[in-house]
Amino acid sequence: MLQLSARRPAQRRARRPGRQAAPFTGCSRARSRWARPWRYGDRDPSQTHAQEDTVTRTWQKLLAVGTATTVAGGGLLVAAAPPTFAAPSGTELVINEAYGGGGNTGSSFSNDFVELYNPSASAVSIEGWSVQYFSASGNLGGVAELSGDVAPGSHYLLALAAGSASTGELPTPDSSGDIAMGARGGIVALASTTDVISLPGADGTGAAAVVDLVGYGTASVFEGAAPAPELDNALSTQRATAGVDTDQNSADFVAAAPTPESSANGSTTTPEPTASSTPTVPPSTELASIAEIQGTGSASPLVDQTVTTEGIVTAVYAEGGLGGFNIQTRGATDPTAHTASTGIFVYGPAAAANVRIGDRVAVTGRVDERFESTQISASAFEQLERGPADVVEPLSIDWPETDEERERFEGMLLAPAGTYRVADNYALNQYGEIGLSVGERLLVTPTEAGAPGSPEAVAQAEYNAANSVILDDGASTDFLRREGGGLINADIPLPYLSIESPVTIGATANFTQPVVVHYSFDSYRFQPTSTLTGSNGAPATFSDAREPAPELVGGSLQLGTFNVLNYFTSLGVDFCDPSESYTDRDGKPVSAHGCLPRGAWDEANLARQEAKIVAAINQLDGDIVALEEIEDSSDFGKDRDAALIDLVTALNTAAGSERWAHVPSPAEVPSTGDDVIRTAFIYQPASVEVSHPSSILDDPAFANGRAPLAQAFSDPATDTEFVVVANHFKSKGGSGDGDNANNDDAVGPAAAVGGWNGDRTRQAQALVRFTEAQRAEHGTDLVFLTGDFNSYSHEAPMRVLADAGFTNLGDARNRAAGVPGSPGTEYSYSFGGAVGSLDHILASNAAEDAVTGADVWTINAYEQVGTEYSRNNYNRTQLYSGDVYRSSDHNPFLIGLDFAEEPSPQPTAGPTSTPVPSEPQSTPTPTPTPSDAGGPGAFATSGAGPTAPGAHGDSSDDGPGAEAQQLASTGADLGALLAVGGGASLLAGAFALLLRRRRARA
Repeated sequence: MLQLSARRPAQRRARRPGRQAAPFTGCSRARSRWARPWRYGDRDPSQTHAQEDTVTRTWQKLLAVGTATTVAGGGLLVAAAPPTFAAPSGTELVINEAYGGGGNTGSSFSNDFVELYNPSASAVSIEGWSVQYFSASGNLGGVAELSGDVAPGSHYLLALAAGSASTGELPTPDSSGDIAMGARGGIVALASTTDVISLPGADGTGAAAVVDLVGYGTASVFEGAAPAPELDNALSTQRATAGVDTDQNSADFVAAAPTPESSANGSTTTPEPTASSTPTVPPSTELASIAEIQGTGSASPLVDQTVTTEGIVTAVYAEGGLGGFNIQTRGATDPTAHTASTGIFVYGPAAAANVRIGDRVAVTGRVDERFESTQISASAFEQLERGPADVVEPLSIDWPETDEERERFEGMLLAPAGTYRVADNYALNQYGEIGLSVGERLLVTPTEAGAPGSPEAVAQAEYNAANSVILDDGASTDFLRREGGGLINADIPLPYLSIESPVTIGATANFTQPVVVHYSFDSYRFQPTSTLTGSNGAPATFSDAREPAPELVGGSLQLGTFNVLNYFTSLGVDFCDPSESYTDRDGKPVSAHGCLPRGAWDEANLARQEAKIVAAINQLDGDIVALEEIEDSSDFGKDRDAALIDLVTALNTAAGSERWAHVPSPAEVPSTGDDVIRTAFIYQPASVEVSHPSSILDDPAFANGRAPLAQAFSDPATDTEFVVVANHFKSKGGSGDGDNANNDDAVGPAAAVGGWNGDRTRQAQALVRFTEAQRAEHGTDLVFLTGDFNSYSHEAPMRVLADAGFTNLGDARNRAAGVPGSPGTEYSYSFGGAVGSLDHILASNAAEDAVTGADVWTINAYEQVGTEYSRNNYNRTQLYSGDVYRSSDHNPFLIGLDFAEEPSPQPTAGPTSTPVPSEPQSTPTPTPTPSDAGGPGAFATSGAGPTAPGAHGDSSDDGPGAEAQQLASTGADLGALLAVGGGASLLAGAFALLLRRRRARA
């Protein structure tokens, strides 16, 4: 039975030697170059499951079609294949070969052609049948009517349009037509009608008359998991084994020199096909070495030529979609004399089923640059006798920094040397791949390191490109592929990841087995030597990098911010159609999608979400916590604070006491900046008091954002009043006009700021005006800005706040810890393969004096998305646990505060009753200590000392003067911060920032 599917994302032309290495993209095979096709930060209703939105979801019955669709962020939405329901091989007439390069330059024949084959034991009548051709995108190219019978074991040749070049003549055809086929890609259908068919749609229509179909190259419709290989003027798509049809175009067809056969010149013997039958290498063929095939340049010097080579099999991918194996020249490699790769990938699904690692084989096939990765498309292979010397020694080297250097190892067996850390895990539960950073530093979003386009941002982008590689799973499986709403690959265990073995950003990858260097989808990859299913054969294990608790930040009060990831107590089941949901592998709704609620679908899923959020907030234990992405219940006909009250009730129930209270909404709520999600405050009345009603800014700048919420609090221990403003600026997703345009692809990663940057900047300016009004209203200069600003630390909105006198406490903390991404630095978000902070707490100059410490608790953004409540039961490997981890997609941030005034120095009494003023004396420079490094306003570290882990203070990587330029924009005292950099280096402590407590100014 025929099975069609939509195509996977086409591999984009990748950057290769001679060009700067492509920036690390976070691994996904459907992502744009510098950004995921989904949103940063907050989510629109359609973005609750942004990762899942990278695939279309509906296939009906047994037939399917997919369309590559551009989405926000510049990526592709691509549907993937449903399971195969193949008819037994040898029972139906099949398309055996198709050629669209006829009469073109470099062609083998003057005409295009389609060859049919009858593998059955009986004649098949094709009266009233036709061959129909469609372009790769699905447009009709022509219909050629057929007639007569096809004898058992016989071929039927249909000659089609001739090109302008007169090359080889076809054998006498059985029929002819005038269809001009595409040379590189297209769709050929054998139909039991002469009426024009409709290519099979998502509902199965148009499929009844289709007997067989092959989509090749960039075809949008094909059988199975992927189309047959792309062709050119010298290649046809032809069955790897005559008559063998498994309804998998990518496995059943190979690209090779055309071999047209008609009923007159073809075999008439009834075949006995077997799926394992493979052609053998012709005798007396001259061998080319793998190094000669690979060459020393960016492409093989033998491209488009048919070669024969031999090597030792180092990896086999018979399953999982790669359809081939790797071979390498025997022996060890001297890296000092190595100039050309001695390993290569061999594409041949049939051959891959018949080889094992360690075999010595000879392979014949055409040399291709398959999207700029050299491979051999095998037309024949032969097992050779293996001797004691026929082994391959893995090469142990540090990962090269440039594509030119990496090219020399493409296809080779590698034992990675040096340190590798997990830099990105987002695609792990979808494509089974993990982004790694080379060395101790994580990859950091460039605008977290410096202003867009600045030398610091450029240096960070270059560092990211030079120090990234992907650890893959030896497959092209999409674990989130859906058919008819169901996750069709959910029964395949996820590789690497489990509840017991989380793969957390920052974890160290410990390689226990060699890998093969592979290149695809704009990235170099480490492939295991066989396809992974679960943890079998995984080439690496990972350290436990989880933070079980936030670090101590000191002070008598703690202020935090927490994005609660669409916490809605108004449920999807009550407001949405079942089709407006994301479903698990059993087809049961988990969360709402595309309707008014944005959170859990029903009570059971709300309980899972709530358990994580409650556990995390109670353990964070801030006296004041600003919240983002909590439901605005007024949109559901309830009190605006209903969901907020529900969360407080759940927190208190879990705490076993009335620990928490909420700040009520103001009596007047402006319509501008009102959204279905909102900001809010919860606090602990035992330690802090609400001194005035809250206030929401009414400003047109927030027409597309959430308006800031201000609240004055009082510290009862010191009778100090201070103001906290919760924020949630416009997201980066999508694109507007003018300064709101998303130009990331054009400007590159060093200057990328996403969409709507102009609006976020205007929102920052409006926020500054709002804080000035709050200072005047409450008579205090103690102001803190918290929340999700959807801006990295050195982007324009944050510079506006720095220029207004606010210090970005997280950025200052990280700069005291070391260069961007070094151990001890912590960030609130992970995107596009890099970390950075969208969530911030800023302090006014006066308020900064009260800050005693700051910590980003990395429990959310650093965790794999599959552990979210919203991905429960998405795979047979169950990942949900009701703990604090992945309670949101943003990490919470906590600072310590102490408003107590330091005692004034008292005069020292002299020997007489009348004190005599002492003469002025020079004051020696104090030796820095962990709590007093660098003088007033300087940063020190908690747990500092010679044994503190991850100690860093050297910022020399940014070049002379770089730190000064960057720190100037934080709003912090520059001299003090630079002094701290040296102090922190000497004291070797950099995990939790402590600000030396100074006298609070009212």
